[in-house]
Amino acid sequence: MIDVKKLDRELLSVEKPARYVGSELNSVVKDKEKTSVRFAFAFPDVYEVGMSHTGLHILYHMLNSIENVWCERVFAPWTDMEEVMRKNSIPLYGLESKDELKEFDFIGFTLQYEMSYTNILNMLDLGGIPLKSKDRTDNMPIVIAGGPCAYNPEPLHEIVDLFTVGEAEELLPELLGIYEKEKLNGFNKLKFLEKASQLEGIYVPQFYEEVYNEDNTIKERKVLNNNAKDIITKRIIKDMDKVYYPDKSILPYIDVVHDRVVLELFRGCTRGCRFCQAGMVYRPVREKKSDTLVNQAESMLNSTGHDEISLTSLSSGDYSCLPDLTLKLLDKYENDNVSISLPSLRLDSMTFDIIQRLQEVRKSGLTFAPEAGTQRMRDVINKNLTEEQILGPVETAFKLGWSTVKLYFMIGLPGETMEDVLGIKELSYKIKDKFFARPKEEIKGNLKINSSASCFVPKPFTPFQWTAQNSIEEFYDKAKMLQREIKDKKVSFSYHEPKLSYLEAVFARGDRRLSKVLISAWEKGCRFDGWYDMFDFDKWMEAFNETNVDPDFFAKRQREITEVLPWDFIDVGVSKKYLISEYEKSLEAMTTHDCRLGCTNCGVNHRLIGGACPHVQNNK
Repeated sequence: MIDVKKLDRELLSVEKPARYVGSELNSVVKDKEKTSVRFAFAFPDVYEVGMSHTGLHILYHMLNSIENVWCERVFAPWTDMEEVMRKNSIPLYGLESKDELKEFDFIGFTLQYEMSYTNILNMLDLGGIPLKSKDRTDNMPIVIAGGPCAYNPEPLHEIVDLFTVGEAEELLPELLGIYEKEKLNGFNKLKFLEKASQLEGIYVPQFYEEVYNEDNTIKERKVLNNNAKDIITKRIIKDMDKVYYPDKSILPYIDVVHDRVVLELFRGCTRGCRFCQAGMVYRPVREKKSDTLVNQAESMLNSTGHDEISLTSLSSGDYSCLPDLTLKLLDKYENDNVSISLPSLRLDSMTFDIIQRLQEVRKSGLTFAPEAGTQRMRDVINKNLTEEQILGPVETAFKLGWSTVKLYFMIGLPGETMEDVLGIKELSYKIKDKFFARPKEEIKGNLKINSSASCFVPKPFTPFQWTAQNSIEEFYDKAKMLQREIKDKKVSFSYHEPKLSYLEAVFARGDRRLSKVLISAWEKGCRFDGWYDMFDFDKWMEAFNETNVDPDFFAKRQREITEVLPWDFIDVGVSKKYLISEYEKSLEAMTTHDCRLGCTNCGVNHRLIGGACPHVQNNK
């Protein structure tokens, strides 16, 4: 255990000391002498961000429901706390026990964002743990990682011992069970990794080697260990009503990004947006029954005292039982001043009688994601959303009293022209015109349209995984043109930093050669790269230069369809044949229908399910 008295003294000098103390309501403390496996759930960002992540609460309480396992939390210390820790020789520790990180059996990082990777290195270093897997001995923690970025694990191959690919609720207990048995027999890291690699969804990078062509593309991938599999198949949960879901969540002492009860309606998405990695890798759609969700809401509200329920998924408006669920929750809780929010809505799936009733408790603005300003670009990305389907619901919302609208767009999409970019302005203005097209006596409130644009980042396992990203200069040109053109005071425009999106693209589609770049950037002081005021692009460029790695090769290069990609050894269920077909259709601005309306032959049904997808079965 660390020196707690010293910690208490030093916490007086840092911002938000409550980030580092633990002991919150619903956190779990066990007798470590009675536990055989100790797991540190490591979130590579600050406490407020990590504590807002639903997956943390699910896995934390799930692992702690296993009698002989104790799961604790550890977050990335902010720069002031890092300085205090290094100056006073305070190692990084688990929040619950205050034991040093190196005393745990596992350190499990969640990979939510590529620009958090330097924080992983910093957390390991603060914990006194060697950065590279090959330098960690049998008596040191096993470093594992999972989450959306694990669908291309290669940039972290030197650092992480093993990756979990897919959904972890069933996989992690199996993995910890193997570890416990090996620990009883005299632990050997290599033997454990060999046995772990037999589990579906486990990838051990040291068991493989990449061979490169002269043009720096991948020539082949060699399997170095007889226990390792050629293809890593993602794990999925087949029955969402039976999978573990906590009946409580930890209540932070300080404000966090999202502080409310979260109900997960379903996993997966059937829309088929071609830019969206989550929509491809989380297939098939698997819904929870509305009664299951009502029961979960009751348990969570009783254990937390929250006054808001968030109904979350990739596209909550597509939940087949949404009217039934929302009415059940409203009937049960609206007199208790508990509000219900739907954070991810599509314009063509809105049921305004329900939305209006949801707002009776606590009214908020409306958020829509047209993604592109012109119909041609929406067809290219397979958004399946017409201008009429955008303007009609917005007009209805204005009539019902809304006056604040957020619009999310992307710039730099494949095949985009300046005319398409200007379409963002035109669509924003058309929405403004709908507000003022009504009789004056019907207009209520001050209209505010907040349009924002992110810079498109091609991601693995999407139809756009082969496309080149715009240059940083092209992104700036497009964003600044919109800033010049949008002059109406009722419409504001903001955009994401292109340099950040450029680096995100490098690591999203990078290979093993990026590990040395990552370590170099961390050694130069890179931390919290996803935070704009902390991001130092020049240090990153120095790291690329010193390691002789060209970032443009990963971000700005158009791939051939036949090229071996760094993530080709992972099977997410969606076939490469389907992705190629969707990419080719995008070149002709041809759309593909929502697969709830009929199977589009993406491959998930016969590759992962062995039959019809669950949402198809439920609709019969």
